[in-house]
Amino acid sequence: MKKRAALGVTLLALAGLTQAQKDGQAVVGLIVKTDVNPFFVKMKEGARKSAAAAGARLMTAAGTADDDNDSQVAAIQKMVRAGAKTILITPADTQGIVPAIRAARAKGVQVIALDSTTDPKSAVDAIFATDNNKAGYLIGRYAGEMMRGKRAVVAMLDLAPGLSVGIARHNGFLKGFGIDPADPRIVCQQDTNGNKDLARTAMANCLKKNPDINVVYTINEPVAAGAYEAIKAAGDPGKVAIFSVDGGCQGVRDVRAGKITATSQQYPMRMASLGVEAAMTYTKTGKKASGYTDTSVNLIAAKSMSGLKVKDTAFGLNNCWGN
Repeated sequence: MKKRAALGVTLLALAGLTQAQKDGQAVVGLIVKTDVNPFFVKMKEGARKSAAAAGARLMTAAGTADDDNDSQVAAIQKMVRAGAKTILITPADTQGIVPAIRAARAKGVQVIALDSTTDPKSAVDAIFATDNNKAGYLIGRYAGEMMRGKRAVVAMLDLAPGLSVGIARHNGFLKGFGIDPADPRIVCQQDTNGNKDLARTAMANCLKKNPDINVVYTINEPVAAGAYEAIKAAGDPGKVAIFSVDGGCQGVRDVRAGKITATSQQYPMRMASLGVEAAMTYTKTGKKASGYTDTSVNLIAAKSMSGLKVKDTAFGLNNCWGN
């Protein structure tokens, strides 16, 4: 009975898409990494608003984790069969997703990467994303200036091996901080998959390894939240500075509360709206988007820092994720 009901829902959805195609309505697909991370929730919200305003029909899908490539491959194939002419995707596996993207493009589908680039970048028609290296660099610069003349003991809570967004932010942070990847001041590195619970465990392990850690880089704000909980459970959280990337409303509130020292704010709703706009242009004119569009990044902190352009938390809350 459940299978029949599910099939009925699918057939109704496909029927709606077929009618949309007959009516000349743009059908746009959006595939994000997960439905759990608030960043991607906000991106989907932005895509829905933009699609509704443009009169387009939006299909959405998500993986089960930040590195779930199989679900994204299946979603691309389903959307192509359903008649989507543009697919927007935040690639989980920047290399593993390429064959599915190329197959879709061979059928005339415009594919645009949001937030994360593919490897190679030329696998997609266009990229609308944060400069993730710059995002890491900004918080690294802030951390380096803050720790100038002090003894830094650093932990790195990363994403997962081989994922371009994680590599770019990690390397940007180190460059901004002014330390080499082999610097002995980096006493712990852990992968977290961008997950709060995994981050809590990873941070607890780092503190067991070296309780003197006083600087923590985190790949995103859910990881920063998990790290803060572990640090608080281990003692005095005020002795540890946490740096992150996202700039979501809760993340900015955490900066204001002193839980996060500084974060790089990015704008997923802007990425989504640009993607839907490009989809409409392709539907109406046949012209595809191309190249890389930087959707901007700003450094948010509660305290200013000499030599750095810092936005305060009031700005951060007024602009969190493009609100």
